[in-house]
Formats: sequence, C-alpha cells, structure tokens
Amino acid sequence: MRRELKILLLAASLFLLAGGLFGPVYAVFVEEIGGNLLIAGSAYGLFSIITGVLIFLISRWEDHIKYQEKLVIVGYLMSSLGYLGLIFVRAPIHLFIIESIFGIGTAVQTPAYDGLYSKHLDRGKFASEWGLWESMYYIVTAIAATIGGFLANTYGFKVLFLIMFVLSILGLFVSLLLLKSS
Repeated sequence: MRRELKILLLAASLFLLAGGLFGPVYAVFVEEIGGNLLIAGSAYGLFSIITGVLIFLISRWEDHIKYQEKLVIVGYLMSSLGYLGLIFVRAPIHLFIIESIFGIGTAVQTPAYDGLYSKHLDRGKFASEWGLWESMYYIVTAIAATIGGFLANTYGFKVLFLIMFVLSILGLFVSLLLLKSS
C-alpha cells in the first residue's frame, strides 16, 4: 500500500473517531441546550443538505485542482473548528451554525479525499484497498460510539468535545504529511 493511502487512512480514522464519539449522545446534547428531537433531526438535516449540495457543486471544480491535498486539509481544518465550536454551543441556533461549518468542511474535504484515495490505489487492488477504508470506517465508528457514550456519561460534554477537538487536530496534522507526498 502506498504511503499516501496510509496517511489518508490514518487522518480519516482520527476524524472518524472524533466525530463518532458524539454520535450516540447527540440527541441528549441537543436536549441539554434546550432543543428536542425535531431540533436534533433538523440540525443534522441541515448538515446533510449543505454537504450534499456543496459536494455536487464543489466536486466539479475540484476535478480541475492540481493540489487536492490542500482541499483535504482545508476541509479537516473546518471540521476541527466545528469540534472546537461545539464547546461553546448554548442554544439550538448555535448548533445550526456548527452543523453548517461541518457541512461546508465535509463538502470541501470529501471529493478531494476520494479523488486522492482513488489516485493512489495500487493497480489490481482497488476492491481490497477501498474495502480497507470501508472496514476502517465501521470499526472506528463502532469503537468511537462506545467510548463516546462512556466519556459523555462519565465526564460530560465539555470533556467529550475537547477530546474530539484534540483527535481532529491530530488528524489535521497527519493530513499535512500529504503535502510532502505531492
């Protein structure tokens, strides 16, 4: 496996770990800031709509960008700022703002990531190397969900968000290694 794939996988696993910590406790957090299940669903819906529409638009532009590594890094940086921003969420409107930041960051990062990943696949190993990404996604998400529930229950949301931010910063630093590969 090429060095670039290892870097992409390590950075993605750190971001998946960070984001996955929040998954199982998201609705509980929304209730704590004065929201309800409708707010939780709507905030996540906003993230998904922004991500979907912007990926559709941005991906066409990203096909013509020479250094997609920089776009992966910018997307990860935006997501890291989103994780930091969660610490300051006090009301549902703040959550909508943070979900918008996550949506934009994900939309910038995802097509570039997928393009880089595809570019660095070893010939004849397309299925197994994409399979590695897919299996890593589910395994890391499962581990994160379990740990996230424990951390939020034991230490509260502020500590959870701080850990998410630190993990995302580690992923961001790992992704900077892509610049040396380009």
